Amino acid sequence: MELNGRTVVITGGASGIGLATARRMAQSGASLVLGDVEEGTLAEAVESLRENGARVVGATCDVAVEADVEALRDAALANFGGAHLIFNNAGVGGGPAIGTPKAVWDWVMGVNVSGVINGINAFVPLFLEQNEGHVVSTASLAGLGGVPGMGPYCASKFAVVGIAESLFHELALSGKNVGTSVLCPGFVRTRIFESERNMPDELKAYNDDPKVRAISSMASDAVNGGIDPSIVGEAVTSAVLENRFWILTHEHAAIRTSEQRVDWMRGGRPPRINLEGATRP
Repeated sequence: MELNGRTVVITGGASGIGLATARRMAQSGASLVLGDVEEGTLAEAVESLRENGARVVGATCDVAVEADVEALRDAALANFGGAHLIFNNAGVGGGPAIGTPKAVWDWVMGVNVSGVINGINAFVPLFLEQNEGHVVSTASLAGLGGVPGMGPYCASKFAVVGIAESLFHELALSGKNVGTSVLCPGFVRTRIFESERNMPDELKAYNDDPKVRAISSMASDAVNGGIDPSIVGEAVTSAVLENRFWILTHEHAAIRTSEQRVDWMRGGRPPRINLEGATRP
């Protein structure tokens, strides 16, 4: 699909991968609608893009709320006369599989999984009707293999991969000119492991647990050694233009993770966790 003259909607668009992708797609001539839960950061992102010539509007959006995502679609239609791509990118981290309160699991799944579901429900019927569109959903290497200390996050990203694969096959059966891609990056220099800043107030005390702080510190170190978000923005844009399903910014690690899982299923050893492999492309 072409981006010039099309309208792109990005959740989690005020920073990190979302903002980097917005910048790249604006260079290709796309109009932008950015949704983000952080109002101040969103306003800064919109202003920055406009200063560089982008056609862009922003809307405060909690992707776990269906009406908020529908409002992004309506903003695209009202401001630019259409919508052609939804990038379900908003995401948060969580804690370990052992000891994480159910309320934290619900919060992670609400943003990371319900956010994707809401994006699909809000935009795909429009794309099918106009016979043009593309859906990109952000998963992770953590959606291809479980890792310690990230139970809710891994569960949510496995779900995103499954949803995206199902969507791929359904769109293929539809015969319509609507594509989908799933993004499975390794570590990227974003604020994903500072997700507590957007956690509901009643859950924030959970982050004071020493085990949670230790895991968060380790993950933050890995993220800070990761690739620049601009590399991911370029990869997402290329995948949309070429209608490719898998977006693997750390291809070797993604494939090796999947190979080790198959070996394990056949009676081999459990996969070895390789943080370095998930850091370098």
